[in-house]
Amino acid sequence: MHTHTQKAPALAVVGVSGGWSSELLADKVAQACNGPRLLIELDRVSLDLATGQALYEGYDISQCQGLLLKKLGAEYSPGLLDRLEMLRFIEGRGVKMFSSPRAIMGLIDRLSCTTTLALGGIPMPPTTVTEDVDAACAAVEGYGEAILKPLFSTKARGMCLMRPGPGLRQHLVEYQRAQGFFYIQKTIPLGDRDLGVVFLGGEYLTTYARCKQPGAWNTTTASGGKYAPFDPPQDIIDLAHRAQSLFGLDFTCVDVALTEDGPFIFEVSAFGGFRGILEARGLDAAALYAEFAARRIGK
Repeated sequence: MHTHTQKAPALAVVGVSGGWSSELLADKVAQACNGPRLLIELDRVSLDLATGQALYEGYDISQCQGLLLKKLGAEYSPGLLDRLEMLRFIEGRGVKMFSSPRAIMGLIDRLSCTTTLALGGIPMPPTTVTEDVDAACAAVEGYGEAILKPLFSTKARGMCLMRPGPGLRQHLVEYQRAQGFFYIQKTIPLGDRDLGVVFLGGEYLTTYARCKQPGAWNTTTASGGKYAPFDPPQDIIDLAHRAQSLFGLDFTCVDVALTEDGPFIFEVSAFGGFRGILEARGLDAAALYAEFAARRIGK
């Protein structure tokens, strides 16, 4: 049955209430459309498949013209794939999505992203995936040093550094009990930085560097990393462009490592980030993204 609802805004944001990037994007979208501000949390959306209504706090968001997907939830988990299916239904009812749920589906699971990049001929660090503890031990021993990466995580959460040694097998057994699957990537000498190469609507926007703290093995801000401006050579931009083009995202950041063996791509971000671009480049990417979406729906 149809439920009476208040008028939905032309553009709204899917994100996390209180999250810096979600709140910022919601502000910029309201400004770009000169309309009401709506930030949608997916765990409180109710989908009526018979009527096509998607109810959230008195709004039927299936009546929006577009939704910008900034965050699907506070944590990366397999459950986000179900939330994407709800968004796919809303998209199928004619709501424009930035980016499309189909595009994002291929990025939530690290292995799905890796598979697409590898099949696309994108250079990546040597990687082994297996459920077999013996094979995992052999991979770490072969690499000399490796990073175990959970399939569902962001900003290096849950990653751990592994080296061959007497405790390795036991550690891997315990890891498998918790995670079920091994994604093992050889540690590559990063130097003191890696790059975030940013694209809006498939076009190159800018690049920033994440510079790591002395002694840290990753460049995340959680490990003390700092953002800095960086202008990469054209071949790096072209490589990052090729990587993101495999997914068809509206806004994304490609993680690139510059090594003595040439550039490697770590991953393509499902949502991209705003803070690094703002701090390193002084560019308001949230406003640019909001204006891009507003143009696409004809506002």
